[in-house]
Amino acid sequence: MAKDNEGEEKKYGDPAKFDPEFKGPIENRSCTDIICCLLFIIFIAGFVAVGILAWVHGDPKLLLYPTDSQGNLCGNGNYATKPNLHFFNLLDCAGFASVLDGCPTPQVCVTACPTEYWAYAIELAKMAVNTDPDWDKFICTYDVNITGSTADQIEQYVKDQKCAAYTVPSKAYGGRCIPSLVETIANTVLTTDVSNTPLVDSSGNNVTNDRISAGTAALALVLSAQEVVQEIFTDMVSSWYLILGGLGAAMVVSFIYIVIMRWIAGVMVWFTIFAVIVLNIFGIYYCYTQYVALENVSGADSSIYDVGFTTNLSTYTKLQDTWLGIGIALSVILLIILLILIFLRNRIRIAIALIKESSRAVSNIMSTLFFPLIPWILQIVLFAYWGAVALFLASSGQAQYEVQDYNSTNTSTASNMTGQSCTPTSFDTSAVSSTVQCAFVKYGATSLYYQNLFYLQIFNLFGLFWVMNFIVALGQCTLAGAFASYYWAFTKPKDIPTFPLTASFGRSLRYHLGSLAFGSFIIAVVQIIRVMLEYVDHKLKDSENRAAKFLLKCLKCCFWCLEKLLKFLNKNAYIMIAIYGKNFCVSAKKAFFLIMRNILRVAAVTSVTNFLFLLSKLVVTGAIGTLSFYFFTGKITFATAYVPNLKYYMVPIIVVVIGAYMVAACFFSVYNMAVDTLFLCFLEDLERNDGSPEKPYYMSKELMSILGKKNRKEGEKEKKGCCGCC
Repeated sequence: MAKDNEGEEKKYGDPAKFDPEFKGPIENRSCTDIICCLLFIIFIAGFVAVGILAWVHGDPKLLLYPTDSQGNLCGNGNYATKPNLHFFNLLDCAGFASVLDGCPTPQVCVTACPTEYWAYAIELAKMAVNTDPDWDKFICTYDVNITGSTADQIEQYVKDQKCAAYTVPSKAYGGRCIPSLVETIANTVLTTDVSNTPLVDSSGNNVTNDRISAGTAALALVLSAQEVVQEIFTDMVSSWYLILGGLGAAMVVSFIYIVIMRWIAGVMVWFTIFAVIVLNIFGIYYCYTQYVALENVSGADSSIYDVGFTTNLSTYTKLQDTWLGIGIALSVILLIILLILIFLRNRIRIAIALIKESSRAVSNIMSTLFFPLIPWILQIVLFAYWGAVALFLASSGQAQYEVQDYNSTNTSTASNMTGQSCTPTSFDTSAVSSTVQCAFVKYGATSLYYQNLFYLQIFNLFGLFWVMNFIVALGQCTLAGAFASYYWAFTKPKDIPTFPLTASFGRSLRYHLGSLAFGSFIIAVVQIIRVMLEYVDHKLKDSENRAAKFLLKCLKCCFWCLEKLLKFLNKNAYIMIAIYGKNFCVSAKKAFFLIMRNILRVAAVTSVTNFLFLLSKLVVTGAIGTLSFYFFTGKITFATAYVPNLKYYMVPIIVVVIGAYMVAACFFSVYNMAVDTLFLCFLEDLERNDGSPEKPYYMSKELMSILGKKNRKEGEKEKKGCCGCC
């Protein structure tokens, strides 16, 4: 059996050998993965170059301001006094295609959206009795001067889609005039407020409530969210200082929680395990009582297969098979938990001891708690840069025009030109039908730059992934070096080096940029593949090919698992890089073999720490969330004077809860890094040393006690402990 274990160890490399010169993170090291470092620098230069190109060719105003049929920006430049876009005939805007490709009706910039029902027939009726019409109510294209026109001219303008045939009360959403219709009977013909004149479009068809609702539904759905967003933004501005206060409270609570973790970690873990066992026993007992209670009930002995599938879940609760199956499942879970406690109890104790030791490490190197602010700020700057570049790329291009026929019933030869490119200044309207115009469609161009905008967006997104993962890697490597300095200090805290965090940060920047870039590149490649799979899945959403959909789901699942595995391996590789200063591949191999030689310990420690940290983050988030809820709802009587008047009181509460979780995650990520680093150091400590005066253990006395080991004095013989099973 011993030979088998020895062979298993050889399979995953030789255990670490004792080195009398090793006293923690190696100072005398050299640069690693230089080629990767150079490639990363070249990529960063390209990343910046894409940003410069986007800044030169892009104009975010094209996305922020609505554009009329001639390519003019409403609310900008010559049209600064006309911030709203008016649609002549909203009945042509039905469907989401109008949101993406533009509504096929003339559109002009106006100072304000219409506020009443109006039809051009009203003004013609006034002219018929020699009364001056209200010229200000006409909405026409910029080349039409409607004032002083005759009735026949007005009729022709409306027919040629030069002037709007009607208006309805509208409200600006995102700079677009969208009808704000009151509740009316379905399919009711709309009339003007004054003379009850029926509203008709340029083709003479009645304008009904249903037709306008259908024509504006898509636009309203996309644009009406702006009002809600504005109200939310107003609430955020009104309560920003209170939100910051809540995040500050989350920082304080997280810090206190980490400090006291050394005393409560064991209690929390064992209490949770005990609670799970008690709940399982109660569940088994309840299933047994239900099973016995159904013995004499007619039909209760039927099989689940006989009942088949039904959405009425109460049907299953009336079957003995249901409770028997649940009881068996709970019994199996209980048996597994008990076996884990019997055979892995010492490994759980090791995990708890490591959590306590990590708390001491964080307390001794207090600067590690605030170090994540640096990567966090870098990530915010990176995300802002990526978003700005993506915005400028999306707004790159020049106004593109196509021939559009605003008369859907036109079958003339001229209408066949629809969709062809055109130039407004040279388009000959006299040679075609009066309803055929050269109208703005979108922004774009035919140059090499514009033809590759999609690929530049992919490059920009890959840059986000690579640099973001690099920042994470830099933070992990820096913290690992600091905590390794703590572990390998024989007398703590006396032997801890001065400024261990600063020294580790300097080593990471000076020697290991290439290795960190290499590891982050691998993660970025997997992430960009996952994005591509999501894109393909979106394209196949309406496909009937079930085999392709199944294959795609499998690929998405596999790459998700691969990303999680690579992040775990990379994290441990960075720890080895921080300690020994080797390149990425050597460090990853060394970390992987060390983990595989101690796989049961790794499984126990990882499971316990992940569960405990998740529970801790939820406790911090729940406490801050509860406090903010009672505060913003005015249930804390002495603080009601400080509660601002909000439209949506849940907005700051949600922001505080999300922010509190992020703050807690930031603090506990340091704690988690401490546990992982100390754990690998602990495993190496067991392989390197034997407790003799020449090879003393560096682990805490609690860990040595769990393993049945101790540092022997001169001449003292070694005592075997734990039979090597810990």
